[in-house]
Amino acid sequence: MLKAVFLLVPLAITSVGAIISPSQLAAQELARSPISLTSDVKIERVETGPNGTETVKLFTPNDIAVVPGDKVLFTLQVHNSGTEAVSGFVATNPMPAPVRFTSVTEGWADVSVDGGTTWGKLANLKVKTNDAAGTAEVERAAGPEDVTHVRWVFVDPIAAGAKKTISYRGVVK
Repeated sequence: MLKAVFLLVPLAITSVGAIISPSQLAAQELARSPISLTSDVKIERVETGPNGTETVKLFTPNDIAVVPGDKVLFTLQVHNSGTEAVSGFVATNPMPAPVRFTSVTEGWADVSVDGGTTWGKLANLKVKTNDAAGTAEVERAAGPEDVTHVRWVFVDPIAAGAKKTISYRGVVK
């Protein structure tokens, strides 16, 4: 069984990203890994038809003017093109600066609110901020606006030939 760890980095809202390695070892593993990631970004808009029926439509960011309040869907396709199962697969995606996190599709995914140092479910995470007077540091519950990264740790091996789709959502600030 092979082991793979990836960090997916968005380059801009129009391009979810390129695969990079977090270390020299991961770069070597990446070169040998049969796991590939393809990513897609769509802007979700609700359009009302002439009869008043609302339809959700997905657009690429290059096809429309992206504006604050637009909903964004980030989708990652994980594919094991090898002949062996791959274990220990981890995909990490930083939140693009112009997007506020809203949700992740997979209940087993974790988020970070401190740049990827600490991971967990959003409801269990805390952030430190200054009080209203700016004189003391206080701790508060983390919210969607605090999310800096989304991470998927695949507990089960990814079978040879298997394809899996993972996704998360945000809104343009």
